Amino acid sequence: MAQVEATTERVVAADPEEVFDTLADYSGTRARLLPEHFSEYEVREGGDGEGTLVHWKLQATSKRVRDCLLEVTEPTDGELVEKDRNSSMVTVWRVTPAGEGRSRVVVTTTWTGAGGIGGFFEKTFAPKGLGRIYDAILANLATEVEK
Repeated sequence: MAQVEATTERVVAADPEEVFDTLADYSGTRARLLPEHFSEYEVREGGDGEGTLVHWKLQATSKRVRDCLLEVTEPTDGELVEKDRNSSMVTVWRVTPAGEGRSRVVVTTTWTGAGGIGGFFEKTFAPKGLGRIYDAILANLATEVEK
């Protein structure tokens, strides 16, 4: 079984604090950022960054739906970590300054992939598919904070 990783980034025209607060607002703006690949979104505990427990279903492909129950932590400034209780999946959102009034947002998801030929295809194609999903989230984030 191999480690699978998908990373996407975008620079948005907003201050890092505002961008981070928007991403960390699970009870408000976060749900609006999610594209059609997400369903059954529900905040079960907290709702603002550290201590949040959020559920959703992620339909990465027509046949692959992942039921996610994510614990949110903030290990360092500008960093949100979502650990899935139902799998090995961990998603890290990092927001850093990118010049005057701009922020760089990097999202990285890692998980332990399948073994054998299935694992080969997962490692080859899953990061691209997840990258497209994250591109959509980051585009929605840019629209939200660049108002």
